[in-house]
Amino acid sequence: MPDPRFLIIAEGAFGPETSKTANSAVRYLPERVVGVLDSKASGRTCQEVLGFGDAIPVVRTIDEGFALNPTAVLIGIAPAGGQLPAEWRGWILASIDRGLDVWSGLHTYLASDAEFASRAAAKGVALKDLRRPPPKLSVSDGKAKSVDALVVLSVGSDCNVGKMTAQLQLARGLEARGLRTRFAATGQTGILIAGWGIAVDAVVADFIGGAAEQLVLEAAPDADVVLVEGQGSLIHPGYSGVTLGLLHGSCPKGMILCHQSSREFIGDYSGRTPWLRIPPLGELVRLHEYAAAPVQPSKVLGIALNTYDLSHAEAEAAVARAAAETGLPATDPVRFDPAPLVDAIATFAWSRPPA
Repeated sequence: MPDPRFLIIAEGAFGPETSKTANSAVRYLPERVVGVLDSKASGRTCQEVLGFGDAIPVVRTIDEGFALNPTAVLIGIAPAGGQLPAEWRGWILASIDRGLDVWSGLHTYLASDAEFASRAAAKGVALKDLRRPPPKLSVSDGKAKSVDALVVLSVGSDCNVGKMTAQLQLARGLEARGLRTRFAATGQTGILIAGWGIAVDAVVADFIGGAAEQLVLEAAPDADVVLVEGQGSLIHPGYSGVTLGLLHGSCPKGMILCHQSSREFIGDYSGRTPWLRIPPLGELVRLHEYAAAPVQPSKVLGIALNTYDLSHAEAEAAVARAAAETGLPATDPVRFDPAPLVDAIATFAWSRPPA
C-alpha cells in the first residue's frame, strides 16, 4: 500500500511553537504532505511560516485542501479544550465521504466516536488513532538492562524543547557512522514519523515503565543503538511522572539532555505567571544521572539545544556556554551539525563492553 499523502489540519495555530505534529510531519515527511489547512496563515508556504517545508502550501478552506489530492487527513494540532470544534467534525466527515483515511494523535479517539466510526465503516475508510496504547502492557522489571544495544534516552529541562527532534537528527548521523539505529517513539508525532511506538501519555501510570521496556526489547535485537524518545521533564510539576517512568523502564546507559536556550522558566500551561525557574544545565545533568542510578547507572553524553528563536551569533554563544558549563559536547542538532552528539554516542557505543 502506498504511503498516505496528507492534508494537515492546523486551523488557527500553524506556527513554530503551536503545531508540533504538523511541524514534524512537514520537517520529516515533506514528500507525504500536500498542504496545511489554516485560514490565519493561508496564502503562505510552510517555508514562510516555519522556516522549512519549501513550497508546501497553507490553504484557507478544506475544499482548497481537497484540490491538492490528498489520500489522508492528519489532525496536526490539539484543539482548545481537547474537543473537536463543530467545524472540524464537518471537515472530518467530508474527508471520510471523499474516501480519505483520517489520522489523529488526539486523546479523544476518532474510532470511538459513533458517527465517525459508522461513516468510516460505510466508506471503507481507516481511522488511525496514533495515541491508542496496545493492550496488556505490564509493569517494568529491568529487562531492558540486559539488551546488547546501547540505549540512549532524550531528557529535557521542560516539555516541548526538542527531545523527539534531537533523537531523529541523531539517528541519521549514527546510521551514517555505520551503527544500526532504531528510534523508539513514545509520542503520537514520533509514531507518525517512525511508523511504530507507544504513546506513553495515554498509558495508565503503572505501565509507563513497562511500555518503555517493551519498546526497547522490540527494537534492540536489530540495533546497535536504540534512541528512546523522551517526554516531559523530571522538574515539571505536571509531567515528571512520565519522565521517570521512561527513565526507569528503558534503562538507558546514556542520555541526551535537551534544552531551549532562551527558556528560563518551566513553560506556563495554566495561565499563571511562570514560577519554576529551570536550574543550570550542570545541575540538570547531575539530577538525571542521580535519578537513573538506582535502576541503571547512566551518563548524560551531551547537550542538545533548541535555539530556533535566537540569532545565529546568539545560538553559537549558547552552544559554547552549554559546553563550558557541563564539560560535555553541545550543539543545536537542527540548526548546526549534530556531529558532536553523534560522535559522543558512537564513541560510547564502540567503547563499552557488551551487556
